[in-house]
Amino acid sequence: MATISRLTQKAVRLTLATPKPSIRHLSSAAAAAVQEHHPPSAPPKREIQESTDRLKWDYRGQRMSIPLGQWNPKIAVDAYVAPNVVLAGQVVVWDGASVWNGAVLRGDLNKISVGFCSNVQEKCVLHAAWSSPTGLPADTSVDRYVTVGAYSLLRSCTIEPECIVGQHSILMEGSLMETHSILEAGSVVPPGRRIPTGELWAGNPARFVRTLTHEETLEIPKLAVAINDLSKVHFFEFLPYSTVYLEVEKLKKKLGINI
Repeated sequence: MATISRLTQKAVRLTLATPKPSIRHLSSAAAAAVQEHHPPSAPPKREIQESTDRLKWDYRGQRMSIPLGQWNPKIAVDAYVAPNVVLAGQVVVWDGASVWNGAVLRGDLNKISVGFCSNVQEKCVLHAAWSSPTGLPADTSVDRYVTVGAYSLLRSCTIEPECIVGQHSILMEGSLMETHSILEAGSVVPPGRRIPTGELWAGNPARFVRTLTHEETLEIPKLAVAINDLSKVHFFEFLPYSTVYLEVEKLKKKLGINI
């Protein structure tokens, strides 16, 4: 019995002296085993998504010259037409003329012409009817050295050489502005109304205000020439077709955004 007791005590001491594996060691071994059977997958690729509240801009710009049937807009070589202008149908922009940003010249029903060294400023709308109630030609004619102020509306009217149309003015069907006449800003010329030469008109409907002085009539073509000189600065920096969309497409490809 004494021998058995000694052997039992020796076995207990050996068991207590043997180091047990730690929980951390077991965890490392288990992780290694898992990695052997299931290698780690690549980290998920980050996807860039466009914000839902972001406006959808079209970087390709808009179509400036729109042919309608057999009619195609004609633009002189030295005329300046801003990139976001719309010319449709029977439209002629003569030498030295300028059509500024946002203007719309719609010659789908009749002819529209912008004469030599004349200017149609921002956001103007020029269009024409099939016929005029006065029996006069229904096309919209802007002769030479004419200044048409921004946000004006011209419909089937005739503007003779060296006139000024103030901003936000409206000229209706069959109206006529004779040479060396000025229409004040915000005026409305009713259908068939004639503004005689050398007079200043204003109001809604437009009425005679006074006769222009000789000095004032001399300043009318000078204003048109000054705007023509300014248009040349824009003309030299102008490209017929924008290339911004190419840079945008490159950026989208680089960021992984579907085009």
